[in-house]
Amino acid sequence: MKLIESRVLLYKSIDDSEAVKVEPDVTIIVGQNESGKTAFLQALHKAFPVEPNIKYSVTEEYPRKGLNNYQKKHDDNPAVVCELTYKLTSSEITKINDDFGFELLNSLTFTYFRKYAGNGTVSVSIDEKPLIDHLLKSSNLTTEIKSVLQGVDSITQMLNLLQDLDLNSEEKLFFDELTRKYPASSWENRLEHYVWETYLLPHIPKFLYFDDYRVLPGKINLTELKKRVNLSNQNSQPLNDEDMTALSLLQIADVELDEITDSNGYENIKAKLEAISNSITDKIFEYWKQNQELDVEFDIRQDPSDTPPFNNGNNLYIRIRNRKHRVTVPFSQRSKGFIWFFSFIVWFDSIKQQLKTDEDLILLLDEPGLSLHALAQADFLNYIEYLSNDHQIIYTTHSPFMVPRDKISQVRMVEDKSREGTKITSNLSSSDPKTVFPLQAALGYTIAQNLFIAKKNLLVEGPADLVYLKYFSSILEAKKMEFLNPNITIVPVGGLDKLSTFVALLGGNDLEFLVLHDYNNKPDPKLESLKKERLIKENKILNYGMFRNNNSKIIMNSDVEDLMEPKLYLHIFNSAYKDELGGIIVAESDLPNGERIVDRINRFLKEKSITLRPSGGYNHYMIANHLMTKSVPASKLDKKTIERFNILFQTINSQLAT
Repeated sequence: MKLIESRVLLYKSIDDSEAVKVEPDVTIIVGQNESGKTAFLQALHKAFPVEPNIKYSVTEEYPRKGLNNYQKKHDDNPAVVCELTYKLTSSEITKINDDFGFELLNSLTFTYFRKYAGNGTVSVSIDEKPLIDHLLKSSNLTTEIKSVLQGVDSITQMLNLLQDLDLNSEEKLFFDELTRKYPASSWENRLEHYVWETYLLPHIPKFLYFDDYRVLPGKINLTELKKRVNLSNQNSQPLNDEDMTALSLLQIADVELDEITDSNGYENIKAKLEAISNSITDKIFEYWKQNQELDVEFDIRQDPSDTPPFNNGNNLYIRIRNRKHRVTVPFSQRSKGFIWFFSFIVWFDSIKQQLKTDEDLILLLDEPGLSLHALAQADFLNYIEYLSNDHQIIYTTHSPFMVPRDKISQVRMVEDKSREGTKITSNLSSSDPKTVFPLQAALGYTIAQNLFIAKKNLLVEGPADLVYLKYFSSILEAKKMEFLNPNITIVPVGGLDKLSTFVALLGGNDLEFLVLHDYNNKPDPKLESLKKERLIKENKILNYGMFRNNNSKIIMNSDVEDLMEPKLYLHIFNSAYKDELGGIIVAESDLPNGERIVDRINRFLKEKSITLRPSGGYNHYMIANHLMTKSVPASKLDKKTIERFNILFQTINSQLAT
């Protein structure tokens, strides 16, 4: 099963995190230091920890402002800390249906409410009527009994009727089996209780939380390690982090500890060491791309002159060979980033084996990869993706390089709001600029990369332009009309004031570019300056006003929004701000006169004293984002709008033709 939504309540800085959608593979929690990222992961971890004896602490973790009042009622009415919603996979649904012998379920989601006391309640909904119909159809009950049971819609009602009837031996067996399988409990719905106890509770994925990552030691005394492993097996005493990481290393190489401690003869030991070296090297450097001229080497030897315990028995030494310089150095002398990356892969590659569990795990990683170079963080993201094939992963970060630029939808923003506590949301437009900064930096890095990768570039002022152009290009492509050439990269530059820098960068790399900008009464002086300096040709500058009136040469003041008919744009606006407008539907006839729809709406909001954001006006990008996520019914896409974008794309494609 997969965790699909989580919510944390009354935990440290969190009063109510609000519902957080969890991705089936990787979810990224982005926020500033002290925003509550760690608290969110810790609350999840303690709901279903894989380790024993991990519990919530009311004194340390309940928000202090309400602690005294809560402690008085904790014993009688413990508060809910986590609401966790899960969805069964198709294979799990098939297993349940096969066990019941008919299609009981098409799908199933349930929510578990974990409380501070460690107990919890569950909300799951399963109709008992299909099961009752199946039981009546497949059983050998007499016609008289079946007629009595017709119309029954619960197992409890069915059993109550049966116990008052004169049953034959076979019918008594049916009654006894039904009573055994679905016993009375505090649950009103006995089928729900049975499914919960049999199929849901035993298979809820456990949380594994990491913040202080296990670092692999550079040398390991095998004699002492074997003693600790034996003691652990006998007394169930947990091994320390270094021991478990060392055993993980052997697990990757598919070598048992006994094999390298009990082997006799140089050749036998040497063969096993080379096998370990080859296995580890292949695994590590599948993901570490920063230096491919390295090999991992192992050696076993005694050193009576070393400090205890390394002076007693064989030690396993880990060394890194640099093929370029033809030298080896101890593992502990490599960079901190390499040691961390190496240790992380060693530990997580066989995480279930080390924890001795077959249960599904959800990995909670708190600020991983902080010691890694930006490009090494990209390598680490590849390993995260590999891990997500077997585990759901939720990790926190404030590094822009830990946000995959093609997976922004996986990001959830964390803010510690005044008087509200920690909030987590996927709505980027409502987040504080400091919180969104890593995403902006990630987007900026993507744009910078595109500047030196794409041959043909369309420079626009902002991200809303990009969204509208992409959206209408896909609409026109579906209509088999002119759409934007996929070889053209749209680059938002952040306003005309930054355009000269972008043009200089592009021109210096022998790349083609075209400018598309808003028009305000007269040609922009910055663009005129670029033309005079011959940094850009006049026919490489377009503005939206050129495409406003298809049959006229009059250029009107225009933004990208003005290529849409006012009725269409207002439909998107009203939909995006439905809640904030509180039932008001803005029509074109309500707006003051003017050429630009954005300006007309802003003036309307001011005249009517409607506040959609503290700074006044409304968020233009939110409208564009709403269009991408909600789309527009085909009936709302008018002919004039489609034709304007059709001509725009024809012009852009011809100006950047091959």
